[in-house]
Amino acid sequence: MPTSLVVYISFDGHAREAMTFYRSVFGGELTISTFADFGMSDAPADGVMHSELRVDGFTVMGADAFGEPAEGWGKNRVHAAFMSDEIDRVSGFYDAFVERGAEVVQSLEKQVWGDFYGEIVDPWGVAWMFNIAAPDGWAKSGESA
Repeated sequence: MPTSLVVYISFDGHAREAMTFYRSVFGGELTISTFADFGMSDAPADGVMHSELRVDGFTVMGADAFGEPAEGWGKNRVHAAFMSDEIDRVSGFYDAFVERGAEVVQSLEKQVWGDFYGEIVDPWGVAWMFNIAAPDGWAKSGESA
């Protein structure tokens, strides 16, 4: 899969409603995964862990961001999200941000859904997400898979 940059929106418990609304506007195919689907017990079982609306020509993704402080809403509600299996390219972007002073929110490491994921906030407050569909056994240097 080539690298793509998509819009990823965090919601305060209304991801299902919002993403269903977006589908009514744009059409397309909507998939929704809950926290329970991934066995995550630290969030409401029916909360949206990840949703994806694929429309001809673009993708909108979203999730419920339970656990974030209420004062954080309005800041980083929309993320720039790299989705890729191009390991060197996307992990290189992540590393370049970090080397240039970006704040690490989530280290680039294997997640419960099987991909490698990391998140940073750049010096201007823009949140960037990096999701790499990496093959089994791959790990960033210094980390175990």
